[in-house]
Amino acid sequence: MDPLGARSQFVDVLTLFTWEKQPDPEGKDTEEYNDSLDSQQAFPSPFPYREDINRKIVLYNGDVALLNCTAIVNTSNETLTDKNPISESVHRHAGPELRDELLKLKGCRTGEAKMTKGFNLAARFIIHTVGPKYKTKYRTAAESSLYSCYRNVMQHAKEQAMVSVAFCVISTGKRGYPLEDATHIAFRTVRRFLENHGETIETVVFAVTDVEEPTYRKLLPLYFPRSEAEECVSLPLIPADIGNSEGEPVVPERQIRIAEKPGSLEDESEEDTLDSHLGQVGTHAFARMEGDVDKQRKLILQGHLSDATMQKQHQRNYNRWLCRARAEDLSDIAALKALYQTGVDIYGRTVMVLVGRNIPINLIDMEKALLYFIHVMDHITVKEYVMVYFHTLTEERNHLDSEFLKKLYEIVDAKFKNNLRAFYFVHPSFRSKVSTWFFTTFSVSGLKEKVHQIENLQQLFSCILPEQIDIPPFVLEYDARV
Repeated sequence: MDPLGARSQFVDVLTLFTWEKQPDPEGKDTEEYNDSLDSQQAFPSPFPYREDINRKIVLYNGDVALLNCTAIVNTSNETLTDKNPISESVHRHAGPELRDELLKLKGCRTGEAKMTKGFNLAARFIIHTVGPKYKTKYRTAAESSLYSCYRNVMQHAKEQAMVSVAFCVISTGKRGYPLEDATHIAFRTVRRFLENHGETIETVVFAVTDVEEPTYRKLLPLYFPRSEAEECVSLPLIPADIGNSEGEPVVPERQIRIAEKPGSLEDESEEDTLDSHLGQVGTHAFARMEGDVDKQRKLILQGHLSDATMQKQHQRNYNRWLCRARAEDLSDIAALKALYQTGVDIYGRTVMVLVGRNIPINLIDMEKALLYFIHVMDHITVKEYVMVYFHTLTEERNHLDSEFLKKLYEIVDAKFKNNLRAFYFVHPSFRSKVSTWFFTTFSVSGLKEKVHQIENLQQLFSCILPEQIDIPPFVLEYDARV
């Protein structure tokens, strides 16, 4: 206890600035983005500006154990005996009774959360959670476990009618979870919970150290924009993978789809095969159990593999590329601003823009460019979309090789091809027209009828309204001049 008359070491959470009132320390000027605000607003952000939610968020640089929230979060191990700086501080301020209480809990599994009293802390409760040990090989499992940590803590706060809860940074210390990846999961999970179930929760504090604060400040605007302008600026920076409506990581292989009457087929012909019966059940991992792997490899070599099996092989290959795309640092490719999402066309379909002049073929790693394309486009292609390619003022060093395009077309998921409704080729040259004809005629199938050569922007505006597409200034100048 503090001596009589001495200033308390504990921090009153009500004295801290909420995220909405905290200025941008880098002083970024959003005026430079005004030219593209209107077009970006046409496509709504998955995390729109919400003043009511921002008032609940606090970023605090300091010891989580000193906050007087209803509950604070302690990150520990499965036996709840971990000795990390956060846990040691919590035990030191809570007193010896906490250790005795933890013995009664008999441990805690990864991803779960268990609650104890706060004892000598200013907080009434401590929510103990166990974050995952991070290994690249098991990245998907780690993502799901870390999501569960944040979700279960918020669930405790909801069920116990807590007014405030303070999070420490979970799993990024001894457990090795990459800080930026962990922060994305933390923010999107808390944001979704506050949207869906956060009526009674008034304050959520993210307690960080000097090392963690820059990352938290950088990513907070993506999930908790403080204005509509910041929302628009942050939109292109939001990762492709934002989970489901609760922020939970989505693994396509685990999605079970069951037909209305899986036991009955409309056509009971004798020619029905086992594959057709499995198709009635679903496409999840259990339904896709296969036979001898060596036998399949032999069939591949002999060219006798069925179409269904070939599709499965292609899907596995695409998923490997997608996992790589999500794991690698592609910021250098993103900085080129060669591929971005804008508004919708006259039919309400998402418009993606590709700027040829912004692709320095000889200066970048084309494999990383392919990964970036997959990373950006994966969530776009789940529904109908169109592509606009500005060939304006491209030079020899900007021309994409046909072999690269063919490789890209062969790697991407079927949804990329099926949901592409139009490819607008703006300001084509004679050479590009010939190359496009050869490529769509002899290299790929099913694309030729979707390609439209657009000689000027007026033709493009008949398909996509001007306010729905963000056009580079040099394209506008060229079109006006020519």
